[in-house]
This record gives sequence, C-alpha cells and structure tokens, in this order.
Amino acid sequence: MSPVIKPKGETPSLPPKFWVFIISGLCLALMILTFHSDFSSVFFRGILGTILTPFEKGIARAGSLMTERSKELASIRDLLEENRRLKEELDNLTIENTTLQQEKYELAALRSLYELDEEYDEFEKVGARIISKDSGNWYHSFLIDKGEQDGIAVDMNVMAGSGLVGRVDMVGPGYARVLSIISDNSNVSCMVLSAQSNLIVSGSLENYAQGVIDFAQLFDPDAKVVPGDKIVTSQISEKYLPGILVGYVASVADDANNLTRSGTLTPAVDFAHLEEVLILTRTKELPEDPFGEER
Repeated sequence: MSPVIKPKGETPSLPPKFWVFIISGLCLALMILTFHSDFSSVFFRGILGTILTPFEKGIARAGSLMTERSKELASIRDLLEENRRLKEELDNLTIENTTLQQEKYELAALRSLYELDEEYDEFEKVGARIISKDSGNWYHSFLIDKGEQDGIAVDMNVMAGSGLVGRVDMVGPGYARVLSIISDNSNVSCMVLSAQSNLIVSGSLENYAQGVIDFAQLFDPDAKVVPGDKIVTSQISEKYLPGILVGYVASVADDANNLTRSGTLTPAVDFAHLEEVLILTRTKELPEDPFGEER
C-alpha cells in the first residue's frame, strides 16, 4: 500500500480528537489554577479594567455633559421666563406712564379751563369735549359732545385756553358744531383794548400756518396801537359777547387810503391743540345786520 501524498503547500493539521484533548487539558489546568490561587480574578479584573475603563470614563464624561446641558437649559428657561416677566412689567409701566401723561395733559387743560372760568365768572358756562374735527391741521370747525339736550344753542360763544375759540353754528340732540375764528368765513367785531378802537378780525387758514390771522378797518388813525396790545370782542359785535380776549396785535400798518389801518394778530388760543372747551350759555340778542355781515 503506497503512502498518502499531500498536495504541495497544504499545512498539515491535527485530527479533531487531539484539539478536544488540548482544550480539555487547558480547561482542567485553569480550573486547578483557579481553585488554588486568585490568578483568574486578578487576570480577569485586569482585562475588564483595560476594556471597561475607557467606557466608564466616556459614560462619566457624557453624564457630566448632560448634567451641564440640563443646567444650561434650566438657566435658559429661567432667563426666558424672567425676560417674559420683565417685558410684561415694561408693557404695564409703559401703559401706566402713558396714562399718567394723558392725565397730566388733561389736568393742565382742565386747570386752564378753570382759570378761564374764573376770569370770566360773570358768564354761565358748560364744559364740553371735542369729538371730531374737519380735515386739516387746525381746529377751524369741529364737533363737541354737548347739544340741545344740554341747553346748547346756535351762536353761543366758545372759549378755551386764554380766550375766544369761536361760536356754535349748528346744534344736534347730543352734539354741536363750532366754527372757530380762524376759519376763512369768520368775521368778528373787536376792539384794541388799550385804545378802545374798533376793528374787524377775519379768519385765514393760510395765514394761521404762520400763527396769525388778519384784522382790518381800524378807523382810528390817531390811536396808538403797537404789537402786543390786546384785542377783545367789542360791544357792537352781533354774535359775540363783549370783552372776550381774541388775541394780541402782531403787526399794524396804514392802509393806502390813509384813513384806516390793518394788520395781523396772534390768537389767544392754540388752534392746533384743542381737547376741551367752555360754552357760554348766553347769546347776544341784537337786530340782524341789514348788510348781512356776520360779526
């Protein structure tokens, strides 16, 4: 019987039964070694320590990062809540400040009306609030919240600030319309208080853009009239009660006829800022002007 020849390059291997004997022997040797010493525990602890230590460090680091992140998130939530609370407080303070400022302005306006009421205490008056006005920058025509049911009538004089605003020219049940002296179709018979000289004050929205309105027909060429003199409603005015301050002379000049003078006056009332007014509840009753001119 010829011997078995293995192919060239093939590594000889042990039969399986020899591998079983070898593995069994190793296991038996390890069992004996383990039984008689602490080799296995030291050995395996070393192996486990080498393998697990990096994982433990990683887990500890991850836990630390998560803890820090959790604290950061909690801090962010606290900051957001604090920011929301502060914003709410700021909004409330802004509203409160606006309310206080509005009350301050209203108080100043009411104080001005009170002082005006004291100055013209011979007239009975009713206070009213402006609820609407015609288009434009100035209060040349506006509505108030008092009407017939409050005893308001056409041609009642209206005051605010330091003097004359205008007169009531239309009345409804709970409202009235006021035509102011700066309106283009307004004419008021007045006089220079210091000279007792009569003149006509005419409204002009164009001129009021420069803060003045016109006066004309000052028939006393010898009267000493200078800027700053007071102009008040006159006794001969048909629509206005006498002695109400209208404004102050701003400029005066001789007319071409050398018989009269004309000029401009600064109204006593700020017609850019009106909120409340006083209505004098008495009208002036005179025969109608045969020439139909409103004064």
